Amino acid sequence: MDAGHADEKTQENPRRTADMNLTTLTAPELLALHATVADELRKRGITRSANNPVGDLAEYLFCKAFGWKQAGNSHANVDAIGSDGTRYQIKGRRITRLNRSRQLSAIRDLGGGHFDFIAAALFNQDFTVMRAALIPHSIAVEGSTFVERTNSHKFLLRDDVWHSPGVQDVTAELRAVQF
Repeated sequence: MDAGHADEKTQENPRRTADMNLTTLTAPELLALHATVADELRKRGITRSANNPVGDLAEYLFCKAFGWKQAGNSHANVDAIGSDGTRYQIKGRRITRLNRSRQLSAIRDLGGGHFDFIAAALFNQDFTVMRAALIPHSIAVEGSTFVERTNSHKFLLRDDVWHSPGVQDVTAELRAVQF
């Protein structure tokens, strides 16, 4: 099955892909299907890049839920801006049965104060929202560890973060986004 063939099947019956027995597909067929799905997600505006979709999905959901404007790809350290000028760095992490880590992607120049909040979402293996929060910059600074090798900070989105002062649980708002 080439990518075009997978695309034709999906267009015929959008639910067809979910009904497919993926175990019968070869690795090249699975990769072609993955490429087709990734292209369709970009066409619909859910993702913006060809990278792992977790970060793009988090950006999409937060911006839809709160009406934020996505910053351009060249806007360092800020992913979205609220109507009041609040600056957000958006992070997402997908929890799977093979990787339960809650470490968010690298935070660059954390001390520079380029953003006001980290908007962070944890996703279940099927990309549904597990939990989400708006985390003040000060909490991100307190809870992060500097990693010299990458010249960045790491932040683990543990359950106790939701109990920190100023952190807002926005799980319901992200789950309510229709797309």
